[in-house]
Amino acid sequence: MGERDEPGTIGRRVQQLRVARGLTQKQLAEPVYTPAYISTLEAGRVRPSDDALRHLAERLGVEFDELATGRSARQVTEMRLRLTEAQRVLAVGEAESAVEQYTALLAEAEAQELPEEQAAALLGLGECALDTGELVDGRRYFEEAEERLADAPLPARVPALRGRAVAHYLAGELRYAVYLLESTIDELNRGGLHNPDALLLLYASVIGPYMDMGAHARAAQAAEFALALAPQSGDPALVARMHRSVARTLLAEGRLAEADASLAKAAELYRGLQLRTELANCHWMRGYVYAQNGELERAEAEMREALHMLSAARATLYSSQLTVELADVLHRRGRSEEAAELLRDVLGGLSPERGAVHAAAAHRLLGIIAEDARDTDRAEEHYVRALSLLERAGAAGDLADLCRLLGDLLRRTGRVEAALDAYRTGLGHRTAPGTTTLGPAPAQPPV
Repeated sequence: MGERDEPGTIGRRVQQLRVARGLTQKQLAEPVYTPAYISTLEAGRVRPSDDALRHLAERLGVEFDELATGRSARQVTEMRLRLTEAQRVLAVGEAESAVEQYTALLAEAEAQELPEEQAAALLGLGECALDTGELVDGRRYFEEAEERLADAPLPARVPALRGRAVAHYLAGELRYAVYLLESTIDELNRGGLHNPDALLLLYASVIGPYMDMGAHARAAQAAEFALALAPQSGDPALVARMHRSVARTLLAEGRLAEADASLAKAAELYRGLQLRTELANCHWMRGYVYAQNGELERAEAEMREALHMLSAARATLYSSQLTVELADVLHRRGRSEEAAELLRDVLGGLSPERGAVHAAAAHRLLGIIAEDARDTDRAEEHYVRALSLLERAGAAGDLADLCRLLGDLLRRTGRVEAALDAYRTGLGHRTAPGTTTLGPAPAQPPV
């Protein structure tokens, strides 16, 4: 049988149940055992055998597990059902309600000393924190979940590791996020732990940081592995997430129709799963595809639909990031004042520790709008702020483009040496995307 409590704890539990039911030691012992044995057992001076515990459980009207551990199998099953319900509530965008459920479940799991259920509740709280942009809290929950699963196999710890990496990614710590994801992928593949769901989750999650760092070749390879693993996955939510992530690499390669098709597949899966936040992200990425293809009206419609869904889900950080991209579309449609107003509003919810890449994008666009209005001082101020944010995050591709904008501005205002410095900085980031900031690629899966 599995682990059980110490003899003294079991003895006290037997005595409490016996007294509560009005039984004497003789009545509890009959017909197999003696009153003396029950007395010794209740005093904690003997470790009861499984047969003895089964006899006592039957006489006391409880389950074997409850007598041996203080908790019943039914209670654990009901808790897991409630954990599943909390997961569904979070999936449809009701993060506040999910937080309440996960918090209550965590307290119960701790009271009953159930480490796996504690980890599941902490994972849920971490995902809620990611949705609402509370990244420090999210990292703490994921770290605690890892601690509860310290003795579990690596595939069981992957969701917590991935959550921690995503929290660092959203905070602008791109290289550390990639390190966490790549080292876990490497350990799984080198150790022969080829768990399709775990690997698919990791490969889908690393695409975003790769793209922001300018490591397009690695992003494309991660997408290739994710697509190869997808048929082996039993989790449609993971497959949907993978399709959304893969769309980013297809887009970078100019394969717009394929990117849109990949996002359409993800949207269909998420609709079936009622994952409101993830479905909103699909609309978001479709809007991005349309924007890159010059279909600005369709892009705005998709992004506004996504923003509406994210606002209903109270996914504040994602909403802020999406608003920056919507502002870019509005600017390109000639509505620069409306775009600037959106950006000024959203910058209050972004910071170097919370959405650094999108905060930089907001400053970059505000700089462009200021240049269009011939306010070069304001434009330079925004470009410099964006540069600082991107350098901290290590977003190589965006840094190169921003250095070009800043260099052009400095050259037009007669500061040629400063412009040359900006261009050199940009060239340094553009020289070999993905090789100057990343180490060797992780071991490959057998696909």
